Amino acid sequence: MALSTFNPRSFDLSDTYAFTGTVSGTNVGGGSLVKISEQTASASPSISFTGIDSTYRTYLFKFINMHPSNDNVYFRFQGSTNGGSSYGVTATTTHFKAYHSESGTNPTLAYQTADDLAQSTSYINLAQGMGTDNDQQTSGELWLFNPSSTTYVKHFMARMANYQTSNYAQDLYTAGYLNTTSAINAIDFEMGIGNIDDGTITMYGIA
Repeated sequence: MALSTFNPRSFDLSDTYAFTGTVSGTNVGGGSLVKISEQTASASPSISFTGIDSTYRTYLFKFINMHPSNDNVYFRFQGSTNGGSSYGVTATTTHFKAYHSESGTNPTLAYQTADDLAQSTSYINLAQGMGTDNDQQTSGELWLFNPSSTTYVKHFMARMANYQTSNYAQDLYTAGYLNTTSAINAIDFEMGIGNIDDGTITMYGIA
């Protein structure tokens, strides 16, 4: 059945719906995912990725089992416009989370006012309340869009799955922009206090 004949009142799961038109200016297939580099922490103060350039319009960072050396800390990041000589680009962000305790209590979806930024050069929070128990770590991903643009600010969004120090499972969402029209050419990740005890970060490019 073509979409032009689709009637929602007579929808049948046994039917097949095919799009027969065109979408102007859109690459429906998207770009390919290319692994650029990977780093594994071992009591590391931070993990930095340089060499971000115009080869790719989108960069994707995947985090696997990021584990802190200290209890109740943040996992966070910042950008650089000078190849990693310094980090601290002005940013505005939004941050909310869903969480649920191991005991089955306090299921909540809430905006986190204390974890967002408003034109600040501080590091940007991705996960909070991380603990040192073996089941207390975070995994997820960060998308950075068109970092080499010298016309527009740099948007990003992240989603993390975190098990935190008070035994809560958390689903965390962060989005915002790095408020610079200079190219972002390096990204740094760290814990708010102490080292990244363990964990792997992989950087991909998408044309």
